[in-house]
Amino acid sequence: MSAKKEGDGGWKSFIWNSDKKEFLGRTGGSWFKIFGFYVIFYGCLAGIFIGTIQAMLLTLSNYKPTYQDRVAPPGLSHSPRPEKAELSFSMKDEGSYSAYVKNIEDLLVKYNEEGQKDTSKFEDCGDAPQAYKERGELESSDGIRKVCRFSRELLKECSGKNDKSYGFSDGKPCLIVKLNRIVFFKPRIPASNDSIPEAARPNFQSNLIPIHCSSKREEEADKLGPVDYFGLGTGFPLQYYPYYGKLLQPHYLQPLVAIKFQNITKDMDMRIECKVYGQNIDYSEKDRSQGRFDIKINIKS
Repeated sequence: MSAKKEGDGGWKSFIWNSDKKEFLGRTGGSWFKIFGFYVIFYGCLAGIFIGTIQAMLLTLSNYKPTYQDRVAPPGLSHSPRPEKAELSFSMKDEGSYSAYVKNIEDLLVKYNEEGQKDTSKFEDCGDAPQAYKERGELESSDGIRKVCRFSRELLKECSGKNDKSYGFSDGKPCLIVKLNRIVFFKPRIPASNDSIPEAARPNFQSNLIPIHCSSKREEEADKLGPVDYFGLGTGFPLQYYPYYGKLLQPHYLQPLVAIKFQNITKDMDMRIECKVYGQNIDYSEKDRSQGRFDIKINIKS
């Protein structure tokens, strides 16, 4: 029994030793010193951390990424954008392409005319491709900038106004294509006709980044059929560039190009590549969306 009391007294004495006035083995002065040390130590660490963050923030712009070395301009994207870049559907089965139709409609609803009537935000920028629309310096006191209107009516057969299935029900599917946004990027037109495919040269216009689609396999070229392009020209007009970013152009609408495949051979995997052409547009095997995209289309009759 006495041993138990001694053991109890041992841990009780460690928690509070009334003889030495110690709590957990330390006096009040010792606890004050160690508490003060850690307050100063962690205070200095917090100060260094906050200081480095503030120094970094001084080098950053609110309007444009400081470092864009990992951005290879520009990406080319399309709607619908199915998994594995493959459009497969049956003309007779609406359910097989309804998701594709919805994807296009979700994109184009932002381009309805009723949403672009506010003259304080939108302006007409011409009905033909024109030069860049400069709107002042990026970092200035000009504030919110206007943006160019782009009506879905320009997409004609692929606008969804007359054909709610965007050509899928007829086996003539539409793709809606856009260049991805990059703040203050100015795509430059091809240097000459020699830098674009021969088939695209008749459609080449000034102040326009042309786009052209072809079969990936030469032996399937005759199976692709005619391809029509709808938009403000057969490509991306320059007056929609440069883009000033979400803070300065929150209502910005990218120019679109609608591609309609009029007579793809049915019941086969048709591999297609679409590319845009410009002096500062490059392509990469590591990023198949840089300046181009590949898609496989299989239309079941």
